[in-house]
Amino acid sequence: MLGRGFYQRPTVDVARDLLGKIVVRRNGEGDVAVRLTEVEAYVGVDDPACHTSGGRRTERVRSMWGEAGHAYVYLIYGLHHCLNVVTVGEGVGEAVLIRAGVVVSGWDLVRCRRGARVADRSLTDGPGKLCQALAVTRGDDGIDLCDPVGGLWICDDGFAVEESRCERHARVGVEHAGEAATWPLRFLYDPDS
Repeated sequence: MLGRGFYQRPTVDVARDLLGKIVVRRNGEGDVAVRLTEVEAYVGVDDPACHTSGGRRTERVRSMWGEAGHAYVYLIYGLHHCLNVVTVGEGVGEAVLIRAGVVVSGWDLVRCRRGARVADRSLTDGPGKLCQALAVTRGDDGIDLCDPVGGLWICDDGFAVEESRCERHARVGVEHAGEAATWPLRFLYDPDS
């Protein structure tokens, strides 16, 4: 399990280093593990695409202002949950959105949650799909990712994404953020390449 120090670093560094790590969900149904293949950095009050832009403090973003290494989970379009990891430190308001991954274990449970007809590659290839596969909801907002008691954590099994396989692109769905929409803060790699 990644320790607090991993998250208490600049958000862009945490985002890049999350590629290849494994997010684990343990609950009464069983365990699911997903290797992360796509993440996005949101860098706080000066980032117009960030939920804490301009110092915004609402109940929805309370967790994002908290201690690094905690989950920030929000609902988008009233339909899909999105999992973020809070970075840097308390009072900073930065996080990394977990966008996609590939299932490592818990296939049967993921298929049950996502549907038997969904193609393997599409099981967890978006933030809402990933949260559905992991059974992450707003009820998980604020969970300490550095404590297995919460049933959600990220670990390092030694797999490293080589720099030549890491791509940087503009973030998705933040066109409203003006120039910030073009910032290359989305990190991804294709595990099949």
